[in-house]
Amino acid sequence: AAPTVAGDAAQLRQVFGNLLDNALRFTPAGGRVTVSIDADDAGHGLLVKVADTGCGIDAEHLGRVFDRFYKTDAARTRGPLARGGGLGLAICRSIVERHGGSIAIASTAGTGTTFTIRLPKTADTV
Repeated sequence: AAPTVAGDAAQLRQVFGNLLDNALRFTPAGGRVTVSIDADDAGHGLLVKVADTGCGIDAEHLGRVFDRFYKTDAARTRGPLARGGGLGLAICRSIVERHGGSIAIASTAGTGTTFTIRLPKTADTV
């Protein structure tokens, strides 16, 4: 069973809501969005993955997706899907780090994206 983590429920809901919203917006009809929750490999915390089979992100953008106001070309040009100011992932990272955790991204353009969040069993700072 996955461990319990201490944290601000509203803030953590914001993180997962944002990641799911992004995954759903950038995954075409017939694509898949999956969420997995488990203990991390060492058993010291929680590992949450949000994965999609959407448009993915070019490697050149991966180092900047958590920067405030940064939007990839795909995020800028997807018509009504382009809503947002480029703050969502920066806010996610800030919240996760305030909870003593980390967030990482793996993505391939045209294949999909996976966000991996690690949260400790208890948070030092919230």
